[in-house]
Amino acid sequence: MEKVKLANGVEIPAVGFGTWQTPDGSVAINSVRTAIEYGYRHIDTAACYNNEPSVGAGIAKAIAAGTVSRDMLFVTSKVWNTERGYEKTMVAFEKTCTDLGLGYLDLYLIHWPAAAHQFADWKEINRGTWRAMTELYKAGKIRAIGVSNFKPHHLKALMETEVRPMVNQIEFHPGFLQEETVKFCQENGIVVEAWSPLGTGKMLSNETLQEIAAKYKKSVAQLCIRFCLQNKVIPLPKSVTPERIRENLQVFDFVISDEDMKAIRALPDFGSKGLDPDKVDF
Repeated sequence: MEKVKLANGVEIPAVGFGTWQTPDGSVAINSVRTAIEYGYRHIDTAACYNNEPSVGAGIAKAIAAGTVSRDMLFVTSKVWNTERGYEKTMVAFEKTCTDLGLGYLDLYLIHWPAAAHQFADWKEINRGTWRAMTELYKAGKIRAIGVSNFKPHHLKALMETEVRPMVNQIEFHPGFLQEETVKFCQENGIVVEAWSPLGTGKMLSNETLQEIAAKYKKSVAQLCIRFCLQNKVIPLPKSVTPERIRENLQVFDFVISDEDMKAIRALPDFGSKGLDPDKVDF
């Protein structure tokens, strides 16, 4: 597994295992354990996914089986919108650690920014959340801190603080590149992660992607994951099917040509959730 170095020197595995929309219970437990057995060392979850106890149980089973030790894993979670602000964030973090059964997190993110269309004091709300996360980071309870779904104007307010965001997790895939945000992050030492790198499956039926994938004798899913990597973006593919879980990690044995990268980047916008942090109502 290749790794990416964050601004503070912490290394993060270059492909993560996403758990968004993975049902709580045996499905989440078994898929997380299977992913770890197949070589994933980076597990991504969130409080609002409502599956943290099962994600934690899957991790615990893998550790108990001797597949990994805790320090071999990179586990991410996120603070939800209703828990923004200093005091609520502190409580939310402790609940997440309890639900996951972990003594610390490798990465903790603000799931969505407070934004001007909902809050006049949106900058202060985000700073309060960030202050709590910064304290937890300095206390050694989180190895790295960052954000999710932040645009450059949301990020700028946090970049003036003592500890700058190290990660920004956004929707990113062929047909939805968010070029302005990616460029801003990469120019400022913020690692970009891609949620929904397969467009929740919408990429798989695209004819252009099918034709390009066939050149490399790879699946469209593998092509999309590789596309992220070659854009210096960490993909977080999600699956509950063992064969797909394994396949999504087999992306380090080929390189997409410059010509094909250009063709993929030229695809019109399609397959995105289209969730604008400056317009969402949650």
